[in-house]
Amino acid sequence: MSELRRDPIVGRWVIISSERGGRPTDFEPAAPRPPDAFCPFCEGNEDKTPPEIRAIRAPGTTPNTPGWKIRVVSNKFPALNIEGELDKRARGIYDIMSGIGAHEVFIETPEHERTISTLPPDHVRDLMWMYRERLRDLERDRRLKSILIFRNSGQSAGASLRHPHSQLIATPTIPKRILEELDGVRRYIDFKDRCVFCDMVDEEHTFKQRVVCENEHFISFSPFAARFPFEMWILPKEHQPCFKSVADNQLAPLAAVLQETIKRLDKSLEYPPYNYVIHTSPVNSEINYNYHWHFEIIPRLTHVAGFEWGTGFYINPTPPERAAQFLREVEL
Repeated sequence: MSELRRDPIVGRWVIISSERGGRPTDFEPAAPRPPDAFCPFCEGNEDKTPPEIRAIRAPGTTPNTPGWKIRVVSNKFPALNIEGELDKRARGIYDIMSGIGAHEVFIETPEHERTISTLPPDHVRDLMWMYRERLRDLERDRRLKSILIFRNSGQSAGASLRHPHSQLIATPTIPKRILEELDGVRRYIDFKDRCVFCDMVDEEHTFKQRVVCENEHFISFSPFAARFPFEMWILPKEHQPCFKSVADNQLAPLAAVLQETIKRLDKSLEYPPYNYVIHTSPVNSEINYNYHWHFEIIPRLTHVAGFEWGTGFYINPTPPERAAQFLREVEL
């Protein structure tokens, strides 16, 4: 029988509709993507991208030449621009703000056909380091209020190029989704005097039903009120409001849990398209120490349709307990 589950953070209701199926074999594999005619992210094409902002390179190599491991460049067609003045104004009853922000691309590897699953573990660790360092650098810009790091993997997940890459967009205002989580965290603390994310970590670690994998520092699980089939979250086990707080000795454990989670997803569902996002506390405002940063990983296996748009509910055909079991049991 279907059941409704309430998300303990934002209060959103989800319909878990197990009668619809929801095994890995019930979802069609993504259609093969035709080869890119030309890839500006491949090694040797450094002059086809904006100049690099930061990179991990072999000793003796110079910026914007071959010999790099990870490059960060500005997006060639940015959603927001770092140059200019932040201007807030009204137009009648409407509010307008100048398009100030940052839009960067992490070119994750010189190798066109690599994935998070197949990169060496130390390479994924270095990518996590680069995420952290770009966040730390950009938060010094007092105009910025929120920084989102995200990855679109696969054409139907919004990736315009096949080459492995992720992105960062910094905005001059706090997105509604983060505000909803901050409000939910505040309400939970007012009621229980505890962090809702820490309680989720304790619950999942204790009962194991929805856990995909974990180590000393991080846990990966399918959330109780998962919106989408095989949705997974990764949280630090200790309370950390900001991704910038990840210590050097935690980068490798974080990379290990992220990589194992994606490997299990790829093995179970034949390399599905997916998005991941890092939600972290806002910047350049009083740090909300009650917040708890986390990864959200969302495979693109179903479509949001009229009911979801009309109600804000989601229909998930795969109970998160079943999804986590499938992922745990896959042989790597």
